[in-house]
Amino acid sequence: MKLLLTHGYFLEEDKHEKRVMKPYPPLGILYLSAYLKSRGVDVQVFDSTFQLMSDFRSYINLHKPDTVGIYTNLMTKLRVIEMIRFLKQSGSKVILGGPEPAYYAEEFLRIGADVIVIGEGEHTLFHVLEEISHKGVNLLHEVPGIAFSDESGNLHQNNPRELIKNLDTLPFPDRDAIPIQDYVSTWKRHHGMGSLSIITARGCPYTCTWCSHGVYGFTHRRRTPKNVVDEVEMIRSRYNPDMLWIADDVFTINHKWLFEYANEMQRRNLKIPFECISRADRLNEDVLRTMADLGCFRIWFGSESGSARVLQAMSRDVTPEEIRAMTVMAQRYGIQVGLFVMLGYEGETIADIEETISHLKRTLPDVFLTTVAYPIKGTAYYDTVNARVKTGLPWENRTERDLQVGGRFHERFYWFAQRRMTNEVLYHKLSQNGGGDLLQKSSAFAKAQLGKIGMELTKRWKS
Repeated sequence: MKLLLTHGYFLEEDKHEKRVMKPYPPLGILYLSAYLKSRGVDVQVFDSTFQLMSDFRSYINLHKPDTVGIYTNLMTKLRVIEMIRFLKQSGSKVILGGPEPAYYAEEFLRIGADVIVIGEGEHTLFHVLEEISHKGVNLLHEVPGIAFSDESGNLHQNNPRELIKNLDTLPFPDRDAIPIQDYVSTWKRHHGMGSLSIITARGCPYTCTWCSHGVYGFTHRRRTPKNVVDEVEMIRSRYNPDMLWIADDVFTINHKWLFEYANEMQRRNLKIPFECISRADRLNEDVLRTMADLGCFRIWFGSESGSARVLQAMSRDVTPEEIRAMTVMAQRYGIQVGLFVMLGYEGETIADIEETISHLKRTLPDVFLTTVAYPIKGTAYYDTVNARVKTGLPWENRTERDLQVGGRFHERFYWFAQRRMTNEVLYHKLSQNGGGDLLQKSSAFAKAQLGKIGMELTKRWKS
């Protein structure tokens, strides 16, 4: 059986992503490719990142794969649905995996998918392919970790599959299956440094109410330091990127592991700049010193809000004071800090937003990114607001970012709030120690005031 692995991220057809230009290889399907090849499966990869949808159609018409596995997330859902419909016309079987299909198995099966892999994919996908070759796609009752439709069209969601205990047993991602240098050169051309990604662990044990755990649940499993450094060494020698993105949910969660990793990197005389995500409560001076020695130049925290009340409602288990303290300490070691900020969470008031602005001005991160909360199915936040969720679009024409939560401020209010926040913090930063370009300061001040006025004018509008 021939298997094609692909995903629905078409950079050239996404205006927002083209502005950002920070693509990374699809590690999920590259892990699948490496594992399945090690088990003797004939696997090809169509990497859609630098392709067009028309290129995908041409590839399918030329190669006519028996089965196509598609990684699917919230961002790629609409493209994936388009791909599924084309594949069914072409006669291919379709298997979906990733965080999005897990909670919408019935809907994806209805529009043409044959099998939904729920959770970790390597062992499950191999088992599915074995069973399909003998029984077809409607008699998969004995395969843990999937959903499928039987011959009568009835949905079956089988028992979950046990997660892989030892991640070192997996081969490294099959990076040679895709044009990896396109990623390095794209980063180099747009940002001055070629970059590639790596993961050292799977899963996150924290219980933030808005965060999806659709693939790995609330587990946390780490590769050994030696195994990770072997991969870093291979990446450096084969692809020579200028930096790495360590794509773990919380890179510094295990301090003992981090120090062993640092020792192994030092033993092999390896050092490569990198950025990562962590939590303020999983940092301290020893950790930050070690990170700086390893080459960390930027670390991202989920700050989300400056209101302790909102953070408590989110089950964040971190305080604004911890965020501020770790930001100062990281910057002292030469590590930039990026913060993620979320507006519009359930129960947030204008006073909470103003607390967040004040928090950002006191913290002075090097960069911060804002988003407006949206409910992801399978999360506690979704369950809280589900009865008030509104959308004027059918499921196959929308993503969860299109959902509106009834009763909260209108989306236009949050547009003004983001404008106020960004510019008020910028003005404050430019004004530190009496410095800053006068024209830039004046522009930031004016935009912040317009944002504040806009919030006042729209605060009575409700979604």
